Amino acid sequence: MSESNVHNVVIIGSGPAGWTAAIYAARANLDPVVYIGVPKQDPGPVLPGGQLMLTTDVENFPGFPEGIAGPEMMAKFEAQAKRFGTTVVGEDITTCEFSNDGSPHTLHTSGGKTIQAHAVIISTGATANWIGLESEMRLARGGGGVSACAVCDGALPMFRDQHVAVVGGGDSAMEEATYLTKFASKVSIIHRRDELRASKVMQERLLSKDNAEVLWNKVVVDCLSETDQHGNEKIRAVVLEDTQSGERSELEVKGLFVAIGHTPATKFIKDTGLEFNEKGYIDLKTRSSATNFEGVFAAGDVADAKYRQAITAAGMGCQAALDAEHYLGDKGLI
Repeated sequence: MSESNVHNVVIIGSGPAGWTAAIYAARANLDPVVYIGVPKQDPGPVLPGGQLMLTTDVENFPGFPEGIAGPEMMAKFEAQAKRFGTTVVGEDITTCEFSNDGSPHTLHTSGGKTIQAHAVIISTGATANWIGLESEMRLARGGGGVSACAVCDGALPMFRDQHVAVVGGGDSAMEEATYLTKFASKVSIIHRRDELRASKVMQERLLSKDNAEVLWNKVVVDCLSETDQHGNEKIRAVVLEDTQSGERSELEVKGLFVAIGHTPATKFIKDTGLEFNEKGYIDLKTRSSATNFEGVFAAGDVADAKYRQAITAAGMGCQAALDAEHYLGDKGLI
């Protein structure tokens, strides 16, 4: 492939990080190409646009005082990136061959193409780990009261002063449940064992709340729904199964928050030599977006196990585009 056919910047992923990187790169005349991916089940829905495609209302992103639907927000991000000349390709990047000798990086697409780029920004995000129930996924996709992010959704009017449940037993579940106690009338933590995995301080912080309880030795085996006055399907209860007796019961709730972890979308780059941290996220050793390969940058939830918010992902996308621009300039490629 001739040098003239090498892209300046290829961005892999189309959530807040990817689109923000594209906006900045396009405005810098870098002619970025965004590979947005294709819809898939893994086991829950993975859509171009990322986790916000499963979020009904986003109320904590600056600039939207009345809130905005997650898919609508991502459509606006995409439109803004295209306005400045971003090329969008509806394929996955399936494998990568990164170079540290100054030659372009080689990427292979799900459409059978091989492309090259001087700079690559990985912004494929992280997918929530779901229980795997059909009813759970249906209500998550339709804004029916099932969510994998309490910090994102817990303050919405539909959950305020309502009984909600959290599935999980680790620190993330305790953090999510503690956050929900500020808004919900009652928060029930559903845990499959008879003791929590979370740190003692996180447990104590949650259990000190008057409106929190733990349901031990329970798993969710179904989500029951009802139709509201607007014709929308909403969760009304979860079916619990006792892990010791097998007995089933119903718990009436208006929200279910699944907090059993996230998995970074890094399968396609596992064997590239890229460095990951102990949790499997791309390892960024400094505040920059630079990885251990020259010209390869990471942004958003694929490199962030802590915050996982649209606004922090967008900020990281900005960093990655600026880092890529500086890299290309330093190499005399632009």
